Amino acid sequence: MTNRTAISLLIYGMVQGVLFGAGILAIVYIPALKAHAALSIPVVIAASVAAAIPLSWKIAPLMRARHQRRMARRREPAGA
Repeated sequence: MTNRTAISLLIYGMVQGVLFGAGILAIVYIPALKAHAALSIPVVIAASVAAAIPLSWKIAPLMRARHQRRMARRREPAGA
């Protein structure tokens, strides 16, 4: 398992939760969606599950790069 895959698996649940929450808020606050909540909520669930996969795959290298930059700064000598 590569680092990218491991990071993606770790953040998948968080990304999916944020997408789901945003979708549910849209359903609650938009009257047209609220009227069809029985259909809208399962659509939001499916969409958040599906959309979280590529998003977490895209976010993983950014998180790894951020960590590597931070570690590189710590290794620099004090006078540099």
